[in-house]
Amino acid sequence: MSEELKNGPVENFDWDAYENGEVYGDKSHDELVKTYDQSLNTVKDKEVIEGTVIALNKREVVVNIGYKSDGIIPMSEFRYNPDLKVGDKVEVYIENQEDKKGQLVLSHKKARATRSWDRVNSALENDEIIKGYIKCRTKGGMIVDVFGIEAFLPGSQIDVKPIRDYDVFVGKTMEFKVVKINQEFKNVVVSHKALIEAELEQQKKEIIAKLEKGQVLEGTVKNITSYGVFIDLGGVDGLIHITDLSWGRVSHPEEVVSLDQKLNVVILDFDDEKKRIALGLKQLQPHPWDALDPNLKVGDKVKGKVVVMADYGAFVEIAPGVEGLIHVSEMSWSQHLRSAQDFMKVGDEVEAVILTLDREERKMSLGIKQLKPDPWENIEEKYAVGSRHHAKVRNFTNFGVFVELEEGVDGLIHISDLSWTKKIKHPSEFTQIGADIEVQVLEIDKENRRLSLGHKQLEENPWDVFENIFTVDSIHEGTIVEMLDKGAVIALPYGVEGFATPKHLVKQDGTQAQLEEKLPFKVIEFNKDAKRIILSHSRIFEDEAKAEAKKESAAKKAAKKAAKAEDTIVTPQVEKTTLGDIDALAALKEKLEAEDKNNK
Repeated sequence: MSEELKNGPVENFDWDAYENGEVYGDKSHDELVKTYDQSLNTVKDKEVIEGTVIALNKREVVVNIGYKSDGIIPMSEFRYNPDLKVGDKVEVYIENQEDKKGQLVLSHKKARATRSWDRVNSALENDEIIKGYIKCRTKGGMIVDVFGIEAFLPGSQIDVKPIRDYDVFVGKTMEFKVVKINQEFKNVVVSHKALIEAELEQQKKEIIAKLEKGQVLEGTVKNITSYGVFIDLGGVDGLIHITDLSWGRVSHPEEVVSLDQKLNVVILDFDDEKKRIALGLKQLQPHPWDALDPNLKVGDKVKGKVVVMADYGAFVEIAPGVEGLIHVSEMSWSQHLRSAQDFMKVGDEVEAVILTLDREERKMSLGIKQLKPDPWENIEEKYAVGSRHHAKVRNFTNFGVFVELEEGVDGLIHISDLSWTKKIKHPSEFTQIGADIEVQVLEIDKENRRLSLGHKQLEENPWDVFENIFTVDSIHEGTIVEMLDKGAVIALPYGVEGFATPKHLVKQDGTQAQLEEKLPFKVIEFNKDAKRIILSHSRIFEDEAKAEAKKESAAKKAAKKAAKAEDTIVTPQVEKTTLGDIDALAALKEKLEAEDKNNK
């Protein structure tokens, strides 16, 4: 700056001459301009220098760099720094000292970008806290403007607690620490969580040191899972397991608590290092069993809601936290093995009778079949021996059919009592599960709740009739219906079956009878009690052959005797003697008869 300017205004200044460009004191106009230019900072294009904010509004920021004109920078380049104010020092990049309008063109964004990589690396090395502007969301986190570089902020590094709504952070300026830099790909990872972890770690140590079992603390619901609730105790997390949320059944913790809810919890347990803290919520409430009606006793009726189902029974909640078990055997008088799901489902409102009640053990068993009369109480009246009923087939065994006459009243039809005539190997040959069948009560076992039933007894025993039809040596037409190792089963008239051994199945031509062949059979044995008929086909022609041989033998003997008589007897004498003998015998007979009559 010239001496004159330093010392103040020039005396006797000729303004007219100055306007005409003539003289300024003893110096020319060009000299004065040169002197002015020398008084300003010397700047170069594409250079980064520091300037001062002299004015700003919502759209623009005016920056003085000590040049002959001020530069104007869009406010958008400073959005990462909402606290910008007049007087702040900022870095600017000189794009052009003078554009077409004679305006100094500056860029804060380019200035930041020019030095940003060095500054980011320096921040990582020095563990420096820096400011950044959150531009937008991205997969797994946020994009942050740091020194003009787009850095990545993972969702897990935003805060010490889980973040559910990332959008609330967009457009905010926050402090960060650089935690990772990939030099090859120029990737930068920043963290806001790291700033507060150190402070929280100290708080956590203080809290953990004071923890005691049974201590009640206030906490905030931090996270809810299917198995429990995580509670923030002020830098230390604890878990309330789902079973410790309520004395009653809880399907999901969301039924009891909600996120960010403040509540009191009690410390139940923790490990030696106090890293895992078990908390309880229900323990702060009195146990429901303690408040149960003291007058409630065995035999009383109660109402409740089914809360849990199992194959062996149903748990019914008669009051919050007070449950009773209805075993499947107490759901019906029936003896069938069934699942509890056949009778009820979760959510059903049921009425039941208290069977057992143990207040000390906090256990209760219930029954619903007791609400109906026991069908075996007066079984002899409804199902008297000899009475006939309709039943439903429930199950098969090798030895018979289990049927149900009504709910809780079952009976067994032995396989031998299914039919008078058919040889049944398995009940499935005679009937099927679910079918209706008529039965007659044969015997009652009330103690063991069993009925012996019969089906064939509904008809008269046809073997009384068969005894007169299938007499020994009688011949009947039959069809071979089954071949066995020991012989064959033959279907006879009237639906009865007989049996023939292999030697009795030989035909007259010497061949063996085959399955489904129809032949005449002779009865060689009939056993009414055993319901057995033994047959033979071969016996028919064997007996015929014996009869024929016997007949021929008798004829030969008669002929031989006749021939001998002709040789020894004289005909006249024989005739006379024969007639006399006849008269004498007749007289003797009459005499004997008369004597016999007189004796009487």
